[in-house]
Amino acid sequence: MNSYILKQFPCFDKQGENGKEKEMSENLKKMIRYYKPYLKIFWADMIFAALSAAVALVIPLVVRYVTSTLIYMKPEEILQRTVYIGTGLLALVALDCYCRYFIGNYGHVMGAKIEYDMRAELFAHLQKLSFSFYDDAKVGQLMSRVTNDLFDITELLHHGPENIILSVLKIAGAFVILVNINGWLALAAFAVLPFMFVFAFSLNKKMRRAFRNNRVKIAEINGQIEDNLSGIRVVKSFANEDMENEKFRRGNDGFLAAKKNSYRYMGSFQAGVGVFTTLIQVSVIVAGAVLIAYGRVDVSDLVTFLLYIGVFTDPIRTLVDFTEQFQNGYTGFERFQEIMNIEPDIRDAENAVALTKVQGNISFENVSFRYDENQEKVLNHINLSVPAGAYVALVGSSGAGKTTLCSLIPRFYDVTGGTIRIDGRDIRDVTLKSLRDHIGMVQQDVYLFSGTIFENIRYGKPDATREEVIEAAKNANAHEFIMSFPDGYDTDIGQRGIKLSGGQKQRLSIARVFLKNPPVLIFDEATSALDNESEKVVQESLEKLAKNRTTFVIAHRLTTIQNAEKILVLTEDGIVESGTHQELLERGGVYAGLYRVNRNS
Repeated sequence: MNSYILKQFPCFDKQGENGKEKEMSENLKKMIRYYKPYLKIFWADMIFAALSAAVALVIPLVVRYVTSTLIYMKPEEILQRTVYIGTGLLALVALDCYCRYFIGNYGHVMGAKIEYDMRAELFAHLQKLSFSFYDDAKVGQLMSRVTNDLFDITELLHHGPENIILSVLKIAGAFVILVNINGWLALAAFAVLPFMFVFAFSLNKKMRRAFRNNRVKIAEINGQIEDNLSGIRVVKSFANEDMENEKFRRGNDGFLAAKKNSYRYMGSFQAGVGVFTTLIQVSVIVAGAVLIAYGRVDVSDLVTFLLYIGVFTDPIRTLVDFTEQFQNGYTGFERFQEIMNIEPDIRDAENAVALTKVQGNISFENVSFRYDENQEKVLNHINLSVPAGAYVALVGSSGAGKTTLCSLIPRFYDVTGGTIRIDGRDIRDVTLKSLRDHIGMVQQDVYLFSGTIFENIRYGKPDATREEVIEAAKNANAHEFIMSFPDGYDTDIGQRGIKLSGGQKQRLSIARVFLKNPPVLIFDEATSALDNESEKVVQESLEKLAKNRTTFVIAHRLTTIQNAEKILVLTEDGIVESGTHQELLERGGVYAGLYRVNRNS
């Protein structure tokens, strides 16, 4: 199957023809590997496809026997043999019926299982990719790869082999029988084929480019839909529905144009091949008439021949349909491989060990970081030592690197220079899971999953009991408002917790971290978006959570960090000031200026 497809459908890229075939060959080998767990079903599917093809080949032979032999027998003998023929044909019909049922049922289940495996593999791979990947990725486009692309891939993996088997057997069988019936008629039929294949090959490259462009366009539309629906409240608050409709219209127009282009090629392909298959029949009819005139062929042979031409041209039409299916499935697999070939830039070291018995001593040793090789450094030669249980606040103007510095601790990004240590151990020498298991984060932009309050709190510890969840909620000052809902902890909070206020969502996120019970905490402007009353309640919960834990607080409102043991002031030049609130005010430097601005705002 591999070599057949390679000959029929050459791919393209920026390498030469050899590079194209090599790339496609590698991709097809990768596709074929997904059959491995289901080889029994696969081969059964192929056997039943072969039997179905055999039935299609046998029936015209029966017609030839009836028209060339049976009709010249005595009536009694005709009736007797007709019973046997009819019984045999019914048996063939029953066999063909079951073959088609098996292919349609179990073959599709095999395809669904392969789709299941590929989707699970892709989803697991997406979980491994770091923040740097998602900084540039669009969720809607990723969704398109997980859904639309995989469906077409598995349709190809299911129908492709059986269509090839059916077509090849029918074409080969019909060819042998046609040649045996009459060589001149066979020559007349096959004379058209070279022109048909040249025509098919000439359109193939254009079709593949067009179908790949379709994939890109539908992914862009999915991304736009996801973006719009996620921000629908912003859209409505600005009354910008018309603007969003116009943006979507432009994207939809691009998709329609791409579809029109691909269907123009597809229509030309199908029309051309359809014409050639009709020309085969015309060629046989004309040649047959001439041969009958010269006594070179019997009428019964011509009738049988024309029946076999139908058997012969039907699989050619199947291959035409397979062409579109192949283009859809293969371009989808290329996009699948694009994601699977992305190596996670943050992963466990080869000899990484689990981090255990964490006290929480954290040190930055000459740490530098940039998001991209071509960008300037966000952090430059940072040196910092935070003892276990310390409460450290980070302040500074936007873009100074506060969030970036804290994101380096759980290795959401890797340092580009220097070392970060926990309890004296380089964080790159421990497993990512064990490192992040010991770090809790409360962010300004709280993300709650669709589901109940209970499920969202228990996300911090998936095996927690209900009593543990309730205790965590009490510690986060969330129990009281939770119990005010009719369904309590079983209240459905809607998409991203839309049914809750900002303060309520923040307290649930704190309860989640209470349940996790990590020795290291990071608060990333956790109260900056709250009103004064909510901020007071949440701040109380945060201080309770931070007790006896190593805590980093990124502060927007400086009034919330006055009790910090150490305040670090970050600028583009790094850590320029360090000390307590009172010490920094007395120094009259950057912090004092920030504090005056903050207090007056």
